[in-house]
Order: sequence, then structure tokens, then C-alpha cells
Amino acid sequence: MEAICLMTTETTGRRPEKAPWLSAFADVEIPFHDVDVMDVAWHGHYVKYFEIARCALLRRFDYDYPQMQASGYLWPIVECHLKYVRPARYGQRVRVTASLTEYENRLRIAYEIHDIATETRMTKGYTVQVAVDARNGELQFVSPPVVLSKLEAVWVAI
Repeated sequence: MEAICLMTTETTGRRPEKAPWLSAFADVEIPFHDVDVMDVAWHGHYVKYFEIARCALLRRFDYDYPQMQASGYLWPIVECHLKYVRPARYGQRVRVTASLTEYENRLRIAYEIHDIATETRMTKGYTVQVAVDARNGELQFVSPPVVLSKLEAVWVAI
């Protein structure tokens, strides 16, 4: 599995309303152990493929899970939605793209899975993560300032 990060915005400072979002992708070859008796990737594995691309995206703005924990916040997934369009099969190479679509009150990340050879969309979906104070378990109704500062640092750098 290969993960590659892309920046799709060309702005500086805080993301303007109409600017494209920060994105990353990971290429995944569907392994034999992910295939079920119907010769397709078992539906539960798609969440794992999303996770691979999500980690690549979070690393893009230096806020992967170790940095989240070090900042004093945990970010559980509270919502996950998938739409299966076409099945993935053993040995098929797919590209999983993750795009940050919300960050001010929560992290909403949209995903698409495409066949690398044909560019056919196979799956789409999204996850929602919310910040929880690691010290007391309290839900944060706005994203902690560390998220915005890390995103702004990336936007300024491009």
C-alpha cells in the first residue's frame, strides 16, 4: 500500500469559502485475505481502506493520531457512511482519496475509491470525527485551536 499526499488548495492563511480542500490518497492492492466467498472485498474492509487514506491526509497537516494525542485531544469517529457502487476484487489496484471538507467544529473527511486502471468510481463515503478532551472526556463543540493553526501552517506554505 502506497500513500501519497496532495494539496489541492492554492491559498494562503485561512481557507477561503470557495477554495478546494486539502486531499491525500493511498493506492491499495486488494489482498487475498480481504476477499470473501463471493470473490469480492468484504464490505467491512472498505473502512480500513478509508483509514489508510485518512492517515495520509492527517499527516499532510501534521495532525495524525500521535499528534492528536500529544495535543491533549482524542478524535473518535462518530459517524461513518459508505455507498458501494462496484465491488473490489482480489488483486485489483484501487486509489483511495480522502478530502477534508469540514474542520471548524469537527473533522469531516470525504472519500472516494477508484479503480486505478479504469478510473471507475467504486465507493464513496465520509467520516465525522469530534474532539474529546483527553483529560476529562468532555466533547468539544468547536475544534481545538491546534487544528486551525496546523491547517493554516500548511496553507501558508503553499
